[in-house]
Amino acid sequence: MSRKAWVQQIMGMPISIHLRGKDVDSPMVAHVVEDAFDLLREVDRLFSTYRDDSEVSRIRRGELDPEHADPLIQQVIALCRQAGELTKGAFTDQLPDDQGVLRFDPTGLVKGWAADRAANRLAELSGMTFCLNAGGDVVVGGIEAETEAETDVEVDGRSRQSKEGPGALWRVGIEDPRDRSRVAQVVELHHGGVATSGTAARGAHLYDPNAQTFVERAGSVTVIGPSLMWADVWATALFVGPKSLMLRFSEVADGYRVISL
Repeated sequence: MSRKAWVQQIMGMPISIHLRGKDVDSPMVAHVVEDAFDLLREVDRLFSTYRDDSEVSRIRRGELDPEHADPLIQQVIALCRQAGELTKGAFTDQLPDDQGVLRFDPTGLVKGWAADRAANRLAELSGMTFCLNAGGDVVVGGIEAETEAETDVEVDGRSRQSKEGPGALWRVGIEDPRDRSRVAQVVELHHGGVATSGTAARGAHLYDPNAQTFVERAGSVTVIGPSLMWADVWATALFVGPKSLMLRFSEVADGYRVISL
């Protein structure tokens, strides 16, 4: 059983793809991995708020009507609306710009959505398991390997050992937000996503639309579930939202669980 990793800088962050299986060096595998990275590059081209020519930047400047935007933009707008409804307004795609003006910014949903799309491409590989790490948020899946072997998986900058084989799990380390040199907990899963929101890495960058301010409190919220996109949405919403939002989460987020640190 072999393993291989690829890393690209896309969407302003390192994105890594780890594969394990029998034919990780084949041209077909390399082609699928490049397709997955291309899907992420397409998202950056359309959604980046740092690129003047992206469609999101043009929408923010009033140069492009969202109804005339790329179908992927329209899909994300609909998902952001759904996310806002599910989280009772704790998630929003209207964030302050450098001047404090609220503008369209779906960043809080796009990363997980894009990673899920790339993961779907990797899932087409026969006899392979994969781990895609997008700036610390992780999605795993694929067909289980048939033989057992040890492998180290680099997740959140740390090497975590995992056994391959039937019933094997990927192991994802969750960083201690108060001591970033320490792994606070390890999550094991076959398929699905792990997303963490907090202030340890980037400071007060998460916006509370109800209080109309950026949240400065310490700690983090990690959500684990079938979709990285929804795990990321809920991790952000639960971090910035009121404690009562946990009740809503338990009612509507079937198959997801929370780790608060």
